[in-house]
Amino acid sequence: MFSLSSPQSSTSSSSSATATKSSLLHHYHHHTTLKISTMLSLSFPQPSTTAKSTTLLRHHHHHGHPTLKILAIDAAQPFDYETRISIRFIQSTTLKIAVIGFGNFGQFLSKTLVSQGHTVLAHSRSDYSAAAANLGVSFYRDPDDVCEEHPEVILLCTSILSTRSVLSSLPFQRLKRSTLFVDVLSVKEFARDLLIQSLPPDFDILCTHPMFGPESGKNGWKGLPFVYDRVRVGKEESRVLRCERFLEIFEKEGCRMGATKAGAEETLISTKGYETLLDLVENTSSDSFELYYGLFMYNKNAMEQLERLDLAFEELRKELFEILHGAVRSQLFGEAEQGGREHERPAVREVPSNGRALPPPSETVGAENS
Repeated sequence: MFSLSSPQSSTSSSSSATATKSSLLHHYHHHTTLKISTMLSLSFPQPSTTAKSTTLLRHHHHHGHPTLKILAIDAAQPFDYETRISIRFIQSTTLKIAVIGFGNFGQFLSKTLVSQGHTVLAHSRSDYSAAAANLGVSFYRDPDDVCEEHPEVILLCTSILSTRSVLSSLPFQRLKRSTLFVDVLSVKEFARDLLIQSLPPDFDILCTHPMFGPESGKNGWKGLPFVYDRVRVGKEESRVLRCERFLEIFEKEGCRMGATKAGAEETLISTKGYETLLDLVENTSSDSFELYYGLFMYNKNAMEQLERLDLAFEELRKELFEILHGAVRSQLFGEAEQGGREHERPAVREVPSNGRALPPPSETVGAENS
C-alpha cells in the first residue's frame, strides 16, 4: 500500500507531499493501465490488420485527479467482422424457399433442401405441420402468411390438376417483385404455358423436371437425371445467381444436369437403362390415380402415346400367341408333323347337316370306283 498523504504541515513539506502523491498516482495508474491492457490483450485476439491498434485505455485528468477512460476495445472487432463475413457468405450460398404443396414429393425435396442449409417454408391445403416440424420446416396454413415472409423462390410441388387453382390462390402482391417461380411438374409444356399466363411479368420462371421421386431417389440422387428450362430469368446479376444457386442444389447431390426446352425430346429418359425397368412397379405403385389422370388430361400427346402403347402390346400379343401356338402344335402333333410337315394343317372332316361325319376323301373316292 502506498501512502497518499503526509503529516508534515510546512509549505515545502506540503509541496513535497503533493509531488509524491502525484508521482505515486501516476505510477499506480500507469501499471494499472498496463495490467488491464495486458489482460484484455490475452483475453481477446488482436485483429490481423496492418492498421494501428486503437489505444484501449487512456488516463484523463479531471480536476487534477487522474481517471480511466475506455476509448475502444479492439478485441471485439475481429468477432464482429468474422460474424458479418460468415453471415454474408451463408446468405450468398443459401436460399429462402417456399414449398407450395407439401405432400409426398414436397417433403421429399424439402429434406434435401434443409440438409444443404436452405431456409424452407411450406404451405399446403392439408395440415402437414407435424411433418414439417420433423424436417425443420416452417409450416403455414394461410398463403398470405407464407408470402409475407418474402421467399426468394416459390417451389411448386402441387399436383397437375390443382396447379392452376393453387396459383390463383397465391397473393402475388405480397411477394417481392422479382420472385423466382420453379415447378417440378411432369408435363412441361403445360406448366410453362400456365406460369407465363398466370404470373406477373416481373416474376422469374424456371421449369424443372427431376426425373426421379421418393422411391427411386430414396438412396440418394447421384446419377439421376434432372432437366430444366430457364423460361424467364432477369438479366440482373442477383437474379441470374439466384437461379444458378437453385440449380446447384441438384448438382451438389450428383444429378445429371441437362438443359432443355419445353416440347423438345428429353433424351435423358432413355439413358436410365434396363435396370430402371426392373424397379418400375416399385417406383409407380405409390403414385395416385390423380397423377396419371393429370398426365392424360394435360399432355396433348397422351392419346398418341396410348395408341402407340396399344399397338405395341398388340404386336407383342401376336408374337407371343404365335410362339404359344407353335409350342402347342409341337406337343400335339410332334410325331405326325416331323419331316417337313410342321406347317401343314391337319385334315378336317366336313360335318353334314345330319350330324354324321363324312369319311376322308380317299375313302369316298374308293367307294365311288367300286
